Amino acid sequence: MIEEKKSEKESDYIGIGLCFGVAFGAAFDNIGLGICLGLVFGVAMQNRNSNKQERPLKK
Repeated sequence: MIEEKKSEKESDYIGIGLCFGVAFGAAFDNIGLGICLGLVFGVAMQNRNSNKQERPLKK
C-alpha cells in the first residue's frame, strides 16, 4: 500500500493562525474575536497554499 504524505506546512496554517489570533486577542483584550480572526486567516492561508500546489498557472 502506498500512503500519500501531507506536507507539514499544509496542515500547520490553521494552528499558526489560531496561535496568532489568541496572541492578538489577548493583546487587545478580546480573546473571542482573536480566535475567530486567527481561524479565518489560517483557513484562508491553507486554501491559498493548497490551490497553488494543485493547479499551476497556465501561460
